[in-house]
Amino acid sequence: MRELITLACQDCKRRNYNSTKNKKLHKEKVELKKYCPTCRKHTLHKEIK
Repeated sequence: MRELITLACQDCKRRNYNSTKNKKLHKEKVELKKYCPTCRKHTLHKEIK
């Protein structure tokens, strides 16, 4: 039941990472601090459609 999700940087809005999550267990959107190569720093990345 794992589904693919895309993580986008909140500063530059670029889609940098792909991941999976179990939608039955975690219905809320994922937010992670990850490295953005465009901004060249660690920023908040949020799940998008």
